[in-house]
Amino acid sequence: MRSFSGRDILSLKDFERNEFFHVFDVAQQLEPIARSRRNSDMLSEKTMVVAFYQPSTRTRLAHEAAMHRLGGHVTGFADAKMTRAGDWYQESIKDTVKMLEFYGDVIVMRHFQQGAPHEAAKWASVPIINGGDGWGEHPTQILTDLYTVLREKGRIDGLRWLAVGDMRMRTMHSLAYALTQFDCPITFVAPPEMSLTDEFKADLNNYSLDYREAEHVEQAIAEADVILVEPVVQPDYTQARQEAGEHGMTPANYKITRELLANKAKSDAILLHSLPRMDEIPPDVDITRWSRYWQEAYNGVVMRMALLALVLGAME
Repeated sequence: MRSFSGRDILSLKDFERNEFFHVFDVAQQLEPIARSRRNSDMLSEKTMVVAFYQPSTRTRLAHEAAMHRLGGHVTGFADAKMTRAGDWYQESIKDTVKMLEFYGDVIVMRHFQQGAPHEAAKWASVPIINGGDGWGEHPTQILTDLYTVLREKGRIDGLRWLAVGDMRMRTMHSLAYALTQFDCPITFVAPPEMSLTDEFKADLNNYSLDYREAEHVEQAIAEADVILVEPVVQPDYTQARQEAGEHGMTPANYKITRELLANKAKSDAILLHSLPRMDEIPPDVDITRWSRYWQEAYNGVVMRMALLALVLGAME
């Protein structure tokens, strides 16, 4: 297995099966630190730089919390408009990263442009972690989701997945690539204009992913062990709601209600959502036995702890 020390975390296309389990093992070793709400000194001599060109709640704060839990330091920006990268100068990724690498030992980047973290990795001498790149990928989120499934179900192989939402979204891309390494049939449910592209399907066929598509959640929810949901009301993932104009409510085909879960879902199925949500999962689902998105958010800190410890060479 390749060493993670000094390694970029850009895409789950790059991950081999044993590497997933190694990351999960490290996360489980570090989890007691987060659970006890204490900090260690594992990364006390390291600094993480956050470069977020897009808004973020969980991804940015989970990385920052993870670094603090490991005793490290954090600097960076959460709004590119307040930097030379986002003002009149529109400083290039190359120029920005060549500066940021002097300010810390690892850079976590979220960007509206697909491939931006990959571009950053070409110029940086420190590891780059992809915190989401446009319509590209979101590897740390899906590693979090898989770790949540492993902790909740005790396994990943042999579980059937249902993915509901906009299949153009970066989480869906990373999920599909990740599941090529596991025995996990998956059904995708999306509006026609947000369905899997022909190019992406060809890629998944090359990777031998066991998948099918359905038009309505009711056609697939009864057999699902894991239900992962994303919004379908956002017409452009790279835009804020005020920029996107008018939007409707989530159609029933793509909505997970308490009634649907009670009448159709397996009693031990688990429901994931990376958040934020619109109305695709109503609040009254939160206290049901199916919901796991709060545990998912907690595990997001644990997973980022594992990745930071690995890429900064504190754990092998």
